[in-house]
Amino acid sequence: MASSSLQICALLLALVGFTILLFTTTSNRWKISDTTTVLVTADWISEGLWMDCAVTAFESIQCKKFLYMLSSDTHIQACRALMIASILLGFIATVLSLLGLKCTNVGLSDEDGKMKFAVTGGFLFILGGLCSMVAVSWYAAMVTAQFFDPLYAGTK
Repeated sequence: MASSSLQICALLLALVGFTILLFTTTSNRWKISDTTTVLVTADWISEGLWMDCAVTAFESIQCKKFLYMLSSDTHIQACRALMIASILLGFIATVLSLLGLKCTNVGLSDEDGKMKFAVTGGFLFILGGLCSMVAVSWYAAMVTAQFFDPLYAGTK
Protein backbone atom coordinates (compact mmCIF):
# COMPACT_ATOMS: atom_id res chain seq x y z
CA MET A 1 0.00 0.00 0.00
CA ALA A 2 1.22 3.42 -0.90
CA SER A 3 1.31 6.17 1.67
CA SER A 4 -0.82 9.28 1.34
CA SER A 5 2.17 11.51 0.65
CA LEU A 6 3.31 9.26 -2.20
CA GLN A 7 -0.19 9.33 -3.69
CA ILE A 8 -0.33 13.11 -3.46
CA CYS A 9 3.11 13.50 -5.08
CA ALA A 10 2.09 11.16 -7.91
CA LEU A 11 -1.14 13.09 -8.44
CA LEU A 12 0.71 16.42 -8.49
CA LEU A 13 3.18 15.09 -11.08
CA ALA A 14 0.30 13.80 -13.19
CA LEU A 15 -1.42 17.18 -12.95
CA VAL A 16 1.76 18.94 -14.07
CA GLY A 17 1.92 16.60 -17.06
CA PHE A 18 -1.77 17.24 -17.77
CA THR A 19 -1.17 21.01 -17.69
CA ILE A 20 1.76 20.68 -20.08
CA LEU A 21 -0.46 18.58 -22.35
CA LEU A 22 -3.07 21.36 -22.43
CA PHE A 23 -0.47 23.99 -23.35
CA THR A 24 1.09 21.72 -25.97
CA THR A 25 -2.24 20.99 -27.63
CA THR A 26 -3.13 24.66 -28.00
CA SER A 27 0.38 25.75 -28.96
CA ASN A 28 1.09 26.96 -32.47
CA ARG A 29 4.78 25.97 -32.35
CA TRP A 30 4.57 22.37 -33.47
CA LYS A 31 6.55 23.16 -36.60
CA ILE A 32 8.75 26.23 -37.01
CA SER A 33 10.11 27.05 -40.44
CA ASP A 34 12.98 29.40 -41.08
CA THR A 35 12.26 31.32 -44.28
CA THR A 36 15.72 32.70 -45.03
CA THR A 37 16.03 30.56 -48.15
CA VAL A 38 12.51 31.26 -49.44
CA LEU A 39 11.11 34.49 -50.85
CA VAL A 40 8.65 35.16 -48.05
CA THR A 41 8.16 38.42 -46.18
CA ALA A 42 8.13 36.67 -42.80
CA ASP A 43 11.20 35.91 -40.69
CA TRP A 44 9.77 32.59 -39.58
CA ILE A 45 6.54 30.66 -39.82
CA SER A 46 5.16 28.42 -37.10
CA GLU A 47 2.37 25.92 -37.44
CA GLY A 48 0.29 24.12 -34.87
CA LEU A 49 -2.67 21.81 -34.87
CA TRP A 50 -5.20 24.63 -34.98
CA MET A 51 -3.50 27.66 -36.60
CA ASP A 52 -0.35 28.94 -38.24
CA CYS A 53 1.53 32.14 -37.46
CA ALA A 54 4.12 34.28 -39.20
CA VAL A 55 6.52 36.79 -37.66
CA THR A 56 7.55 39.70 -39.86
CA ALA A 57 10.72 41.75 -39.79
CA PHE A 58 9.01 44.30 -37.53
CA GLU A 59 8.38 41.58 -34.88
CA SER A 60 4.63 41.58 -35.45
CA ILE A 61 2.90 38.23 -35.21
CA GLN A 62 0.08 37.41 -37.59
CA CYS A 63 -1.86 34.22 -36.92
CA LYS A 64 -4.69 32.64 -38.84
CA LYS A 65 -6.82 29.73 -37.80
CA PHE A 66 -7.32 26.83 -40.14
CA LEU A 67 -10.67 27.54 -41.78
CA TYR A 68 -11.81 23.99 -42.40
CA MET A 69 -10.83 21.38 -39.86
CA LEU A 70 -11.47 18.46 -42.22
CA SER A 71 -9.39 19.95 -45.04
CA SER A 72 -6.15 19.49 -43.10
CA ASP A 73 -3.73 16.66 -43.73
CA THR A 74 -4.63 13.25 -42.37
CA HIS A 75 -1.80 13.16 -39.85
CA ILE A 76 -2.81 16.56 -38.44
CA GLN A 77 -6.40 15.39 -37.98
CA ALA A 78 -5.19 12.20 -36.30
CA CYS A 79 -2.87 14.19 -34.01
CA ARG A 80 -5.76 16.48 -33.07
CA ALA A 81 -7.93 13.48 -32.23
CA LEU A 82 -5.20 11.81 -30.20
CA MET A 83 -4.44 14.99 -28.24
CA ILE A 84 -8.13 15.59 -27.49
CA ALA A 85 -8.50 11.96 -26.41
CA SER A 86 -5.47 12.40 -24.18
CA ILE A 87 -6.99 15.51 -22.58
CA LEU A 88 -10.29 13.71 -21.94
CA LEU A 89 -8.52 10.69 -20.48
CA GLY A 90 -6.42 12.98 -18.29
CA PHE A 91 -9.50 14.76 -16.98
CA ILE A 92 -11.27 11.51 -16.14
CA ALA A 93 -8.08 10.17 -14.57
CA THR A 94 -7.78 13.29 -12.40
CA VAL A 95 -11.30 12.87 -11.07
CA LEU A 96 -10.84 9.17 -10.39
CA SER A 97 -7.47 9.72 -8.75
CA LEU A 98 -8.87 12.41 -6.48
CA LEU A 99 -11.65 10.06 -5.43
CA GLY A 100 -9.14 7.27 -4.84
CA LEU A 101 -6.76 9.15 -2.56
CA LYS A 102 -6.48 7.79 0.95
CA CYS A 103 -6.68 11.25 2.44
CA THR A 104 -10.00 12.20 0.82
CA ASN A 105 -13.41 11.50 2.28
CA VAL A 106 -15.32 12.09 -0.95
CA GLY A 107 -16.94 9.08 -2.60
CA LEU A 108 -16.14 5.64 -1.28
CA SER A 109 -15.07 5.02 2.27
CA ASP A 110 -13.72 1.47 1.99
CA GLU A 111 -10.04 0.89 1.28
CA ASP A 112 -10.51 -1.55 -1.62
CA GLY A 113 -12.84 0.76 -3.54
CA LYS A 114 -10.46 3.69 -3.18
CA MET A 115 -7.57 1.54 -4.35
CA LYS A 116 -9.51 0.52 -7.46
CA PHE A 117 -10.28 4.16 -8.23
CA ALA A 118 -6.65 5.16 -7.77
CA VAL A 119 -5.37 2.31 -9.96
CA THR A 120 -7.93 3.07 -12.67
CA GLY A 121 -6.96 6.76 -12.57
CA GLY A 122 -3.28 5.86 -12.87
CA PHE A 123 -4.00 3.55 -15.80
CA LEU A 124 -5.96 6.29 -17.56
CA PHE A 125 -3.09 8.75 -16.99
CA ILE A 126 -0.72 6.26 -18.62
CA LEU A 127 -3.12 5.69 -21.52
CA GLY A 128 -3.54 9.44 -22.03
CA GLY A 129 0.23 9.89 -21.95
CA LEU A 130 0.64 7.20 -24.59
CA CYS A 131 -1.95 8.92 -26.80
CA SER A 132 -0.08 12.22 -26.59
CA MET A 133 3.29 10.53 -27.17
CA VAL A 134 1.96 8.85 -30.32
CA ALA A 135 0.56 12.18 -31.58
CA VAL A 136 3.77 14.14 -30.96
CA SER A 137 5.98 11.40 -32.40
CA TRP A 138 3.81 10.99 -35.48
CA TYR A 139 3.80 14.74 -36.12
CA ALA A 140 7.58 14.89 -35.73
CA ALA A 141 8.01 11.95 -38.10
CA MET A 142 5.86 13.66 -40.73
CA VAL A 143 7.80 16.94 -40.37
CA THR A 144 11.06 15.03 -40.81
CA ALA A 145 9.71 13.14 -43.82
CA GLN A 146 8.51 16.38 -45.44
CA PHE A 147 11.86 18.04 -44.80
CA PHE A 148 13.83 15.33 -46.56
CA ASP A 149 11.30 14.81 -49.39
CA PRO A 150 12.65 16.60 -52.50
CA LEU A 151 9.16 16.70 -54.05
CA TYR A 152 7.48 18.41 -51.07
CA ALA A 153 6.17 21.80 -52.22
CA GLY A 154 5.61 23.38 -48.78
CA THR A 155 7.95 25.42 -46.62
CA LYS A 156 10.86 23.46 -45.20
